[in-house]
Amino acid sequence: MMPDSPATPPAPSTAHQASWLSPVPLFFVLLWSTGFIAARYGLPYAPPLSFLILRCLGAVLILLPVVVFTRAPWPRGRILHVALAGLLLQAGYLGGVWSAIKIGMPAGLSALIVGMQPILTAFAAPLVGERVTPRQWLGLLLGLSGVGLVVYSKLNLDGLAPAAVGLCVLALLSITAGTLYQKRYCSQFDLRTGTVIQFSASALLLLPLAIVFEDFTPALANIHWNIHFAGALLWSILALSIGAIFLLFRLISRNDATRVTSLLYLTPPTTAVMAWLMFGETLGSAGLAGMAVAVAGVAFVVKK
Repeated sequence: MMPDSPATPPAPSTAHQASWLSPVPLFFVLLWSTGFIAARYGLPYAPPLSFLILRCLGAVLILLPVVVFTRAPWPRGRILHVALAGLLLQAGYLGGVWSAIKIGMPAGLSALIVGMQPILTAFAAPLVGERVTPRQWLGLLLGLSGVGLVVYSKLNLDGLAPAAVGLCVLALLSITAGTLYQKRYCSQFDLRTGTVIQFSASALLLLPLAIVFEDFTPALANIHWNIHFAGALLWSILALSIGAIFLLFRLISRNDATRVTSLLYLTPPTTAVMAWLMFGETLGSAGLAGMAVAVAGVAFVVKK
């Protein structure tokens, strides 16, 4: 049974506050930014929801033996809260973004829409007992402007379907609500068992949708297996579903939601650099300027 009122999470102490120049937030940004790269490699060979189901199940299969062997504690009394946060952060966010890209949403525009998350989180910060200072608001606006400059040259609205926009908006609302919900109701839980709960719940939610819309079957006939897809799937499981998610949850448990989500402003610039190095995509002066503006904006938000 879910409790009648949320337990107010303790204010993070100075000792628990992450240093924003430490390896944890920087490594999180690097790993999180590879999500679009993995999607670019994997989505040509598998429908998005089917890909995500395999990603969720792969993470569960790896983590369950770890949970059993280490006797990791389960979040008693908060399992439903942890599961619901996972549905929003995993199924809602990733399912929305990847499905939108699959039906024609330009990656740049999807990054710009989802890039609104730190602003929405800041507006909703009072719901989790947080206050956004004027300096942080300035940083949030600078960060969004920087993201806009980075993706401006990549915007292409040809053939854009309303459904794709709707899916991206769904993803934006899902990750914002998921971050705030987890911060308010279940910010502290064992990462091993909590992640198993979240990915199991997400796979169960996505399964009927994949069966109806993607002809998903146990034989996985709707997936074209090759080295590119296998590599993208393995990276998605190990680096993103386990590595990046563990880091994200650690940051959420120890820091203000607004500070954590502001790091996502660094994702489009970092992804742009990766795409330039790996695929030879152009990286013009506007993009470079946008990177500098985004970094400055995040600095305003996270600075004490």
